[in-house]
Amino acid sequence: MTVVDLHIATLEDAEAIARIHVETWRSTYAGLLPDDLLVGMSLEKQARMWQRMLRGGETVIVAEDPRYGITGFGSYGPNRSARSEFTGEVYTLYLLPDFQGLGLGQGLLQALFGALAREGHETGLIWVLASNPSRFFYEAMGGKPVAARNTNMAGQTVREVAYGWESIHAVPSARV
Repeated sequence: MTVVDLHIATLEDAEAIARIHVETWRSTYAGLLPDDLLVGMSLEKQARMWQRMLRGGETVIVAEDPRYGITGFGSYGPNRSARSEFTGEVYTLYLLPDFQGLGLGQGLLQALFGALAREGHETGLIWVLASNPSRFFYEAMGGKPVAARNTNMAGQTVREVAYGWESIHAVPSARV
C-alpha cells in the first residue's frame, strides 16, 4: 500500500488544487449542475482563485502521493452557517475520481477534523448537494443529516444537506 502524505498546502500547490477542483466538479456534478457552470470552470481561473484563498489565509490540507502528486484536498475552518451547535466546518473535500474508494477520503476527513480539534472545535459539519452520490461517504463516516437549504448555483436552485458530527473524534480509522 502506498503511503500518502497529508500536509498543509502551500501557494505552489494552487494549480494542482485547481486541477482537482475542476476535474471533480465536472465528473461529480455533470447532470446535477448547469452545464454552463461546469464548462465555464477553467484551470486558470480556479488556480487564481486558490492562490487568492491561500494568500488570504484559507487552510487547505492536500493528499500527496509520491508517484502521482496531489490527488485530493480539503479545507476547513469555523462554521459559516447558522447551525451554531456545530462549531467547525469542512468547507471542501475533493479527490480525483481514480483515487476515490481507497480510504484517502477517510484519511483526509480525519486530518481535517484533527486540525479543527487543534483549533478547539469538538463538533463539525459539511454541506453537500443533496443529489451528490458522495453524500453516502459522509453517512458511512458517521455524519448525520442535520439541516438542509436551497442555494442558487449559476441560476439553478439546488438543495444542499448538512452532515454533522457531534464528536469530530468519532470518525472511523482511515485505511491510508
